[in-house]
Amino acid sequence: MNKVERSLPCPLCGGVLVEKDVQKLLRGGLHTAVLQVKAEVCLQCGDRLYSEETVQRFKDIRAKLKNQQTEEFTPLGRSFQVG
Repeated sequence: MNKVERSLPCPLCGGVLVEKDVQKLLRGGLHTAVLQVKAEVCLQCGDRLYSEETVQRFKDIRAKLKNQQTEEFTPLGRSFQVG
């Protein structure tokens, strides 16, 4: 796991931010995607900050999921709703 301490404090709690590789779940329509991305994570409250490029990537992927344009994605299995 890659960790790089940032000089700016967390905007929510003032804690220390470190860069980490994190897993992000995105939902669009009935589909869900799992991504590995870099984020600045607060060591105190756990909040995640993403770059503008990463946020735009999230929007693009959500739109593809919603429109069922999933040909370029690798299936991981099936999802189930319980209770």
